[in-house]
Amino acid sequence: MIRYFTAGESHGPALTAIVEGLPAGVCITQNDIDSQLLRRQQGYGRGGRMIIESDKAEVLSGIRFGKSIGSPVTLLIRNRDWENWTTTMARFEKPAEEIAKISIPRPGHADLAGRIKYGFNDIRPVIERSSARETAARVAAGSLSRVFLKALGIEIGSYVSAIGSAAEPAVNPAVEELLANGAECLALEADRSSVRMLNKSAETGAIAAIDEVKKQGDTLGGIIEIFITGVPIGLGTYVQHDRRLDAMLVSALMSIQAVKGAEIGHAFENSRKPGSQVHDEFFLSESTGVERKTNQAGGLEGSMSSGQTIHLRAAMKPISSLVTPLHSFDLETMKPTLSRFERSDTCAVPAAGVVAEAVVAPVIANALLEKFGGDHFMEIKSRLETYRDHLHRTFNA
Repeated sequence: MIRYFTAGESHGPALTAIVEGLPAGVCITQNDIDSQLLRRQQGYGRGGRMIIESDKAEVLSGIRFGKSIGSPVTLLIRNRDWENWTTTMARFEKPAEEIAKISIPRPGHADLAGRIKYGFNDIRPVIERSSARETAARVAAGSLSRVFLKALGIEIGSYVSAIGSAAEPAVNPAVEELLANGAECLALEADRSSVRMLNKSAETGAIAAIDEVKKQGDTLGGIIEIFITGVPIGLGTYVQHDRRLDAMLVSALMSIQAVKGAEIGHAFENSRKPGSQVHDEFFLSESTGVERKTNQAGGLEGSMSSGQTIHLRAAMKPISSLVTPLHSFDLETMKPTLSRFERSDTCAVPAAGVVAEAVVAPVIANALLEKFGGDHFMEIKSRLETYRDHLHRTFNA
């Protein structure tokens, strides 16, 4: 089974990730990793940090001659901004000059709870690790599972359906057309937009909204739509709570910094409808066997994949570092004051979509490995093809 760990601080020398459990024999190129890191750096509303950084991953282990070898893959992403923080973030030597401590927590951030939890007398260590800069390492790590899945006919993509009040209409016909060619086709189309939106009217509104809140020193959140195509029926299980595929996918999305809500399909909207308008009926067809005319369940039924496209949605709150400060207090003086500003983005929703794609990839990869097993790519591929052939014969007999 695939698992990964990340390490590193926002302004430290580098971010690292160790990915364990990737089967041997998966063909991987440097561009497979770096192209995803580049996608994460894009998006209208990003801050100055993305001008400084030019993320590329150094592969230190686990790949030989362009193929995984079954051992842990070590990835390193250097922080170019580190050269400006060598004193503030020194690892061993104590600086001769006094380093200013941060004692004013930002509302909505990890500042207050993190300082109290770990017993710091300075908020800086909390900021450094809780920062969304960490997601660069997760995107690099997730890219390995993404490549593995694509080689098996499973693709992951996303787009942004809302930024602030700028939202697409309830139904976007372009989505189904793009998904017919695989989820990556949808993602590529979304990447053509600076806000990763598919609806031009919503795109114009989102850009205008970002410009307006930037003038006001404010921030914006939004909604991300994630799709996974090519997933066969029967991944995941209902037999134990911690093996439910829907739970693991939502958990992965909720692990992303600033994501405060996640749903499968349009779950909250469906909760207000009668069952006859929600459940996806079965129909028999001479040409396709069993088919469905809707996908209200978002590709997951009974905590297992239904064979339809998996559709997930994530709600990202507005970033909690605001140029225009909110009310706070000073932990040293215990007197009220305004919160401080830490360099940040006005809107990072487009980038969060790329992160969402990355974090769900190992979840799907593990669900597939749980069902089919195998230590080598060709072994796994053969078992999956046999299963798909079996499904075809069963439903098209």
